[in-house]
Amino acid sequence: MPYEFLEDVATADIAFLAQGKDLEEVFLAAGNATMNAMIFELETIALNEQRQFTLENDELDMLLFNYLQEFLYYKDSEQLLLLGQQVAIAQKDGLYQLEAIATGETLDPDRHEQRVDVKAVTLHQFKLESTPEGWIARVILDI
Repeated sequence: MPYEFLEDVATADIAFLAQGKDLEEVFLAAGNATMNAMIFELETIALNEQRQFTLENDELDMLLFNYLQEFLYYKDSEQLLLLGQQVAIAQKDGLYQLEAIATGETLDPDRHEQRVDVKAVTLHQFKLESTPEGWIARVILDI
């Protein structure tokens, strides 16, 4: 799995590390980890509905932060459980630009075993860093 949940980092939160060989991979892994914090089996999410979104930020780590917040926005506003399918990141005029496609379906309590309700992505210990092996993101979710 390209992410792992961290124990004993925060008592009222969930923390995880996501990794990928490139930025796109680490963003997708972090998105899936965020959804997996809420739903036990990601395989139970049918890929019936699609959402596309474009984000930009002058900081790469804040672009990841905003990307993860999109999953929570759709979950809260439409009861839509999404999994990232594609992410493209480019830099133009000093801004990082992200184009993403995510697919999923409306929450069905009979089929989607829920863990916790994630309220927000926090900035506490939030980190995105390049390593010799690729990229690592450290994220703490407020539950």
